[in-house]
Amino acid sequence: MSAVGSSKSRKGMEKMTPNLADPTFWQLPHSERLEGFARLRALGAPQYFVERPGSRLRPERGFHALVRHADVVEASRNPRVFGSAPGVTTPEPARWVRALFGESLVNLDEPQHTQLRRIVSRAFTPRILAATEEDVRSVATRIVDDMLRERPADFVTAVASRMPFEIICNLMGIPEKERPSILAQVNRASVETGVARTVRQRIRVPGKGLRALASMQGMVADLGRQRRRNPTGDLISALVNADIDGQSLNGRQLGSFFSLLMVAGVETTRNAIAHGLSLLTDHPDQRALLLGDFDRYADGAVEEIVRHSTPIIQFRRRLTEDHRMNGHDFRRGQRVVLFYASANRDESVFTDPDRFDITRSPNPHVGYGGGGPHYCLGTFLAKQEMKALFRELLTRLPELRAVGAPVLVPSNFDNRVRSMPCAFAGDR
Repeated sequence: MSAVGSSKSRKGMEKMTPNLADPTFWQLPHSERLEGFARLRALGAPQYFVERPGSRLRPERGFHALVRHADVVEASRNPRVFGSAPGVTTPEPARWVRALFGESLVNLDEPQHTQLRRIVSRAFTPRILAATEEDVRSVATRIVDDMLRERPADFVTAVASRMPFEIICNLMGIPEKERPSILAQVNRASVETGVARTVRQRIRVPGKGLRALASMQGMVADLGRQRRRNPTGDLISALVNADIDGQSLNGRQLGSFFSLLMVAGVETTRNAIAHGLSLLTDHPDQRALLLGDFDRYADGAVEEIVRHSTPIIQFRRRLTEDHRMNGHDFRRGQRVVLFYASANRDESVFTDPDRFDITRSPNPHVGYGGGGPHYCLGTFLAKQEMKALFRELLTRLPELRAVGAPVLVPSNFDNRVRSMPCAFAGDR
């Protein structure tokens, strides 16, 4: 079934079933996009969207949109049918890119995915995790110390970006002298193409900034060779010296994993933190509840921030065989897109889904994925970071607030915050 709705006018978008393949949909205000997802959920069966019309020389390209919570969870937990290769992002990485940079963990299926994930998972030893927990608290304290001294105007740069970046660099054992260069490369690899001329080019898509990724991966590969000879007890040392069935990470795999941590891990956590302050500012009743008993409500606050903001909007899958789901027959080779941003507002799962409620229970959101083998490896660390940082912020700066709406980057991939002004006691 083909979805209707290719009008580029906002008025037309509101009246018609939204076209998720039209870049103008992703430039609509966030609330209007959520309304569009609600209309798609009400249609029931997954709708089909054409990304590229067919011709004599090339076939049509499109996808079915999975917008219901149940569909996203089923597809996530059935990797045998809904495969991740050759890529979960838009556009899919070209073969030469995968050959040059190595296969990312998120783009692999069995058995390669299991082998690589086992190596990565086993490197997170109790000693490394214990050291990380202590480091998370220390970094949070230092960030608030610097806020009190410097009184920054932008929360994203001074706080939200800094927290996950420092934690991952410390965890991996990245030398201090290399960090400014890495941060610049991360920003180049993930920056939006908003200065381009066409509407389509202004929509952010993963896969840009290959030169930046190459530079970053080359640096990490060099560190891996050094740590193979002289381990230092950090995560890079553990990854390159792991012996899981005789396997460890080679240079390309290490570089690919580091890029995943930096571009995906840092971005998603920074966006959740930024949205978190905005939500707590806009909902003073929830803020007061959290301030009144942080230990009681912190876990629920983190889960609700992630559900409500959904840092990653979508991931793709490809059918490896014919399959029937939600009254629709999928064919082998077809693409589907798992829209986490829609699943997290599904009225059949979440009561009053647009309400921000840190006491929401249960809260089976798909902000870290819908389960299955690709469930986010960094979930525990991200939650640690958010709880430690908000504890420090709300305890020492109880009047901290956002003083303007977050400046969002139009994107069909992530809910990225470019900047957000903040203020606390004594600021005008």
